[in-house]
Amino acid sequence: MYYREPNAVQFRVALDEIEPAVWRRLVVPWSWHLGQLHLVLQAAFSWWDCHLHEFRIGGLRDGDPEVEDWGDEGSARSFDETQVRLLDFGRSPGLTFAYVYDFGDDWHHTITVEKLLALEFAPRAAACIEGARARPPEDVGGIGNYERFLAIMSDHGDPEHLDTKRWCGGHFDPEWFDLARADKDVRNALKPGVRRQCTSQSRNARKRRPDAVEGGYRPSLPAGLA
Repeated sequence: MYYREPNAVQFRVALDEIEPAVWRRLVVPWSWHLGQLHLVLQAAFSWWDCHLHEFRIGGLRDGDPEVEDWGDEGSARSFDETQVRLLDFGRSPGLTFAYVYDFGDDWHHTITVEKLLALEFAPRAAACIEGARARPPEDVGGIGNYERFLAIMSDHGDPEHLDTKRWCGGHFDPEWFDLARADKDVRNALKPGVRRQCTSQSRNARKRRPDAVEGGYRPSLPAGLA
């Protein structure tokens, strides 16, 4: 038996503060950088990539180099996520770091390095190998509003039920998860031309400061969630 260098890393990624957990298990090429991991996370959770994001690792912030640094005075400055490679994290499993998407709804994901893998053939794409439950609807308003959203959707007698149902597209099942679809989306995450349900207006707004972004294109919530 001979030793092979790792060429992939296995992550478990879970949305914070939601129980039962919304999570995905991913295998990602070890040579990739955080900018590529961002696209994988968007695909794995079916986010639309319409809002700002950043990684938070050991007190440092890493984000999109094309976006103006929005941090408060005195906060750590943001670094270019494309300059931070996964293999820079070292070889110790158990490392955790955060991925934050949408600074209005403030969805925090905890990423745990489970193990390094020495696959027979170096992977050229990421993969989703396991997971559970659907992520919250885009622009629902954060954890508190998501809980209210679920309560309204489960109560057909709630006066806001029909408006909320229309707002989310007619149906939402928090238990839904399709591994085959998630894996296909993750494998295609870096392919040119991959599009999500995001308007050109919101894509342009994403490059501005969060006060402009979060007020510029976020759809109106039903009265019960506003």
